Amino acid sequence: MLLWFGAASAVIGGILGVVFNGAGLPLEYLKGTPFDSYVGPGLILGFVVGGTQLAAAITAHNRHSNNAVLTAIAGFGMMIWIFAELAILGEFSWLQVVYFGLGTCEVILTLVLLNSRKDHHKHAV
Repeated sequence: MLLWFGAASAVIGGILGVVFNGAGLPLEYLKGTPFDSYVGPGLILGFVVGGTQLAAAITAHNRHSNNAVLTAIAGFGMMIWIFAELAILGEFSWLQVVYFGLGTCEVILTLVLLNSRKDHHKHAV
């Protein structure tokens, strides 16, 4: 459920960045950054962050063997996005706490899943 939420919100945020040039965020936030509009960050958010969240959600839903790896990548990707956003923009929002928490939860749940698999294999042998 976390992955689906992360995917949907990243893709929607990406669309808002590209189609509506930040959907009301001031362009002054981008001053001193490599971006002169929200199109570039929107594409990164939608395709990279949203894409990894979506790939992890699909593999989790299908119980694919690479699920743990993709979930960890998606979680770390979300956390890196927030770090980069804070570093580049220098602006803080409570939503950054929410999405950093989302990425953190994904990583922690991945570790729990991997540990339970390890324990399961240990007892099955």
